[in-house]
Amino acid sequence: MRTFLSIICISLFAVMLIFCLGCFNNYFYPMKYQEEIIENAKLNDLSPALIASIINVESGFRKDVVSNKGAIGLMQIMPQTAEWICSKNSLNFDELDLKDEKTSIKLGSQYLEILTNTFENLDSAICAYNAGPSKVKSWLANEEYSKDGVKLNKIPYKETSDYLNKVKKNLRHYSNRYKV
Repeated sequence: MRTFLSIICISLFAVMLIFCLGCFNNYFYPMKYQEEIIENAKLNDLSPALIASIINVESGFRKDVVSNKGAIGLMQIMPQTAEWICSKNSLNFDELDLKDEKTSIKLGSQYLEILTNTFENLDSAICAYNAGPSKVKSWLANEEYSKDGVKLNKIPYKETSDYLNKVKKNLRHYSNRYKV
């Protein structure tokens, strides 16, 4: 009888643990806007895990967020950047559209594709999403930060270094969750 009760207790504990782990994943690594993320990943030759990782770090999947620097929406796009992307694609631009999840994911994914095509190294492209492409190009040209002009060996901005680490941590989780 004791063995039976022990087995029941252990089984209940295991079920509760699995439930808690699922809650942890859903809280820290939400799976919102999957359809838009997958669609834009395909259109822009990106990993959906990368797009979800950027969104999670940038806004925590909150579409109405505006940063203290003026970046707007899920993917925290600066209005000037959004206007530039729209002009390249002959799209109309309205700053208010950046709070729309579909628009934010569309423009953010297009921008991310531009950065991944501009930089030969994904880490450099991710840094450029945070610090700006001009800044990353200047770092890559400086031997103090890059030995080969492709990969950053040292990131001079702590904010950008922390950002890269967060995106890569998210990428590990989302890569397991997006099986596309």
